[in-house]
Amino acid sequence: MKQYILNIFSENKENLEDFLQKFYHESFVLNDLKFEREFDNPIDMTEIVSTLIDNNEKYPAGIWISIDKNIFVNVTELNLDKIIRYLLERYPN
Repeated sequence: MKQYILNIFSENKENLEDFLQKFYHESFVLNDLKFEREFDNPIDMTEIVSTLIDNNEKYPAGIWISIDKNIFVNVTELNLDKIIRYLLERYPN
């Protein structure tokens, strides 16, 4: 099964850990300034991406997703809606 990848980068490890703890309701201890998670369904990435974008002033971070092998797309406030629409059209199930 194909894996879809979400990468989140932050300049502040504690800030990123705080966001992840609140989002997932579990403890996170990161070794570096990056969080990576694989998903079986790319639609499952949209909730965390949308939440982080909505809270980017409090939790500034760079968000990159990969839905095609070795191709990463930066998700920003400006392209979030288009990316979500694209994912819903490409993966309608």
